[in-house]
Amino acid sequence: MRGIRRTLSLALATVLLAGTAACAPSSDVPAGVAAIRLQAQAQAEAAAKTEAGTGAASGTTSGSLPAAVEACDDGTEPVASYAPEGALPGPGALPAGSTMAAIRDRGVLKVGVSADTLLMAARNPLTGKIEGFDVDIAREVSRAIFGDPDRIQFRVITSGQRISVLEDHEVDLVVRAFTINCDRWENIAFSAEYFHSGQKVLVPRDSTATGVADLEGGRVCAPEGTTTLERLSQWEGIEAVPAATHTGCLVLFQQGEVDAITGDDTVLAGFAAQDPYAKVVGAAISDEPYGVGIPADQVDLVRFVNGVLERTKADGTWAASYSRWLGVLGTAPAPPAPVYGRTP
Repeated sequence: MRGIRRTLSLALATVLLAGTAACAPSSDVPAGVAAIRLQAQAQAEAAAKTEAGTGAASGTTSGSLPAAVEACDDGTEPVASYAPEGALPGPGALPAGSTMAAIRDRGVLKVGVSADTLLMAARNPLTGKIEGFDVDIAREVSRAIFGDPDRIQFRVITSGQRISVLEDHEVDLVVRAFTINCDRWENIAFSAEYFHSGQKVLVPRDSTATGVADLEGGRVCAPEGTTTLERLSQWEGIEAVPAATHTGCLVLFQQGEVDAITGDDTVLAGFAAQDPYAKVVGAAISDEPYGVGIPADQVDLVRFVNGVLERTKADGTWAASYSRWLGVLGTAPAPPAPVYGRTP
């Protein structure tokens, strides 16, 4: 099996790591997605049966879910963002002097994304275009600013680059499975939550592990600069192995260099769809609220993006995108309700 994994890893590395040129997403379902969904659905069902059999989550060394997230130092909830101001303006009515008007006048929205996170943001090997649920979110912001969802210049970044490209104003937004937390609010701003994920574990299909607590003595990979890598320190006897990207972890896993990968369920669902010798196990061991990352000094853009998110949730766009890309995780849930109350 290790030899098979090595062959698969080389093929996947060639496909998923090739190229970082900016491009617009395809409006069509990527070739082969039906087969991927069927395979991933079966794996998701198997994982659900495993969870039902265990009865309890393996979230900590005691097997309980993590404690509720505490408020930030300023007393604000981590997921609280800046409320939209009034109705969402059209492209021709953007406030003069606003960040949105400057982006419109520039002619392109600059967005930091992944290119190797299948289902969320990955490069289609047939078209070369980046597509997925995160990309659809970015497209709706482009539509609101330009009246055109394709006026985007993508910047492919690693997890560890998400904050720096915003601090340096190299991009306008980061839409890259970006968990909202208090520490990150110290450096950047976030939109309201647009997706709720949870950390799980990917293991070989023949593994008897039912969660991260069963991996004592093993090597577990997670990308650098992520909350998932930090969280591994909670478990004694597990060697945390960092990699530059999620795909880097997958390559190490398929080469037999690590015993498991930990990450958000959205990411692992994509991995399981790519590797028939892998499965996702265990209940979620964390809450991972995703937000759009925005430079801290552009509060008007945060408010605008929140208006866009409200519209996509209300008009069915969010649910349609979920069904298209993340239907392998089950029927589309209700979108996360926005939390506001943060002040500049």
